[in-house]
Amino acid sequence: MAKALARAGVASRREVERLIAAGRVKLNGEVLTTPAVKVDSADVLTVDGRIVGAAEPARLWRYHKPVGLVTTHADPKGRPTVFEQLPKGLPRVISVGRLDLNSEGILLLTNDGGLARSLELPSSGLVRRYRARVRGQTTQEALDALSDGLTVDGVVYGPIQARLEPKSGEGVNHWIALSLTEGKNREVRKVLDALGLSVNRLIRISYGPHQLGDLKPGEVAEVDLHGRALGGRLKPDTGTAPEPPADAKMVYKTGWAKPKSRPPAFTKARGSQAARPPAKPSSPRSPKAGARPPKNSDARRPGPPKAGGPRRRG
Repeated sequence: MAKALARAGVASRREVERLIAAGRVKLNGEVLTTPAVKVDSADVLTVDGRIVGAAEPARLWRYHKPVGLVTTHADPKGRPTVFEQLPKGLPRVISVGRLDLNSEGILLLTNDGGLARSLELPSSGLVRRYRARVRGQTTQEALDALSDGLTVDGVVYGPIQARLEPKSGEGVNHWIALSLTEGKNREVRKVLDALGLSVNRLIRISYGPHQLGDLKPGEVAEVDLHGRALGGRLKPDTGTAPEPPADAKMVYKTGWAKPKSRPPAFTKARGSQAARPPAKPSSPRSPKAGARPPKNSDARRPGPPKAGGPRRRG
């Protein structure tokens, strides 16, 4: 029951359990007392007397999380949250994993809890890529040791590929590119801290095939479940509708000239022999009456003999 209501966008599972405990949820007209009830498409669910509609298809968004927002629906400390700052026009969504208060970059959002869980699991093999600006001195040899994994304060972290970016400066700050597949709580910060490096900026630039790209802080862009961008963005504090996708079909109005389709024989490049239809064999044509014969022809037009008779050849 809790899963069905959460999937329909009513509330989170925990909040649904509180609604059921308060007697505000009914199944086929009867008040529920426990969320441990199975439902199917034939059942009628109501919350506060309103019928709950069918769940929408699973959807996925890329979001550029800025610094200073907590990835939670409600923060006990009263700090601003990601979901309070999302652009208007989005349904109820949950995040795929989290980014901490001082981290920024791509954060995936979805309306499907099952999809979020499948994308979060390390078994999915999705690579998370980060850029970290650190304070302190290190070498590429020290970073290469992270590929074997590391244990920090009893927590075992898996292999991490880390590379010291070239031309990152010879001062106290350096940029490091990192790739990992786990994403445990504050993993990048804790692992680099174990190497004596203090992270003062952390940007997640990709999550699996989904890239941060040129999304500005606070912007949201929807993608389909095949990873193709759908086009259009929702900006912070606006309800602007997404623009149509680039592969939308062209609509021709009355009076517009439509492109003509070529026959299959002309579909190849111009000048190609295969692009031209085979020539038909030509048959000799009979000359018209009174037509002059060609110069190289042996035919002679009949006429009167010249004076003096035929010329003799020596």
